[in-house]
Amino acid sequence: MFSSQGRSKSKRKMEPKPRSPLWLADRPVAVKDNIATADLPTTCASGILKNHQSPFEASVVEQLRSIGATIMGKTNMDEFGMGSHSTNSFFGTVTNPPPFDRLSVGGSSGGSAVAVAENLVDLAIGTDTGGSVRLPAAYSGVVGFKPSYGIISRWGVVPYANSLDTVGILARSSEKVFKAFISMREHDPRDPTSLSEKSRMRAFTNSRNRWRKVRQQNHKDFQKLRIGVPEQYNIFELDDRTRWAWQLILMLFQDQGCTIVPISLPNTEKALPAYYVLAMAEAASNLSKYDGVRYGTRSKSRDGAGDVLYSESRGEGFGDEVKRRILLGSYALSSDAIDNYFIKAQKVRRLVQQDFDRVFSMPNPLRDPEQFDLSEMDESILLNNKLGPSQVDLIVCPTSPAPAPNLDDITNQRPVDAYINDVFTVPASMAGLPAISVPLKRRQEDGRRFDGMQIIGQYSDDNRVIAVAHELEKLLKNNDARWSRAESDSGTAISDRRWLDIMQLTFVHSRDVKV
Repeated sequence: MFSSQGRSKSKRKMEPKPRSPLWLADRPVAVKDNIATADLPTTCASGILKNHQSPFEASVVEQLRSIGATIMGKTNMDEFGMGSHSTNSFFGTVTNPPPFDRLSVGGSSGGSAVAVAENLVDLAIGTDTGGSVRLPAAYSGVVGFKPSYGIISRWGVVPYANSLDTVGILARSSEKVFKAFISMREHDPRDPTSLSEKSRMRAFTNSRNRWRKVRQQNHKDFQKLRIGVPEQYNIFELDDRTRWAWQLILMLFQDQGCTIVPISLPNTEKALPAYYVLAMAEAASNLSKYDGVRYGTRSKSRDGAGDVLYSESRGEGFGDEVKRRILLGSYALSSDAIDNYFIKAQKVRRLVQQDFDRVFSMPNPLRDPEQFDLSEMDESILLNNKLGPSQVDLIVCPTSPAPAPNLDDITNQRPVDAYINDVFTVPASMAGLPAISVPLKRRQEDGRRFDGMQIIGQYSDDNRVIAVAHELEKLLKNNDARWSRAESDSGTAISDRRWLDIMQLTFVHSRDVKV
């Protein structure tokens, strides 16, 4: 599909080392278009950055190149990461190949997910603010991992919401995700949000070698797992097929000896609105510099006086969804609304974090242990030795409330209706926790190829989250009889022209495409 990369026109800070023992050496990798590369444009799928060429590379790109990975191109996305279906792009909507080209690929890292799903690359790097890696992974049938906040460097990533943005990984298996993760989880002094070496040592003390334990010790640790099932995630909008898949996954875990434990995360229902207040407020601040003077494409209007130039440059350069979020975020930060919206959303975020800390058996290494007031607890909440709510090792829940929706349905929705798709992914993002989406095959006859099942762990328990995802993949493979087998493709031929169109909507900046 692509010609060989050749040498970058710009001098890199980290030259490729001799062939790495890791599988990424000499393998094709795609990078989301909001991650800086020195030899390819970085436009964030936005008209206001359509001519932007970064003079430096993001830390994650340097790390990938240093182990010999070949950066094949920049993938399409929702503009500045704002969207759930990869429909808000300056370059056009990201689509699946026929016969599924009318289904959403998820967002905002839709191009990265499709590139992996269609075997165009072995690995893709995306960003996850409120589910932007996990949701496309679920809709496209690949594995999508959001690590703990601060574990992978954000330096060189164009910010949407600084306190939420996380570099994520997409691949066709959790084992590939893990190998990429261990090559990128380094402290970066250039990134102020990167977890320090001292904090990393403290954070990983309790979770070290969990991958090895689960995979190599006759599954003894796996059988001892306590899997949490949050009652608040069984929402009215949950699709019956997704609910059925969730129940079956829990049965598979139980058959392996895991204990299934109902848990309560009472502040989950407040997480989604609080997330959008915080994300939009941070976006309004971050995107204020794109005015056509300091940064961004300048309007060609003849009237270049002060605020008029700013207004016209931003009006022409930003898409509708970005402008909507900037306006709402600016209002949330205004003197009239900051107390009622932004400050309250920050308080909700803390409550969401506390909910997770109370139910996980592993303490959060960055916070003091939660204190419990049993007199204020609901009678229905299970207690473990009267020390607090039932404590679990991991949480398992759907990645999205339903399989991938039809693009025509999305077009007819109100903009805010799309936000419900993030309801299961946002809580982990608000708490900065590691979470991974594992794909589940679906019948093709109903036009829905995949669901995704999400595994959430305590902060810094990234290794175990990926390890259990690996076990789930094996369980699914060994229990095909308990699933409706996916039928073969309908046989619809993809013309060379149509395939090229798909490629161009997936890779917005790439090496020469050959058909």
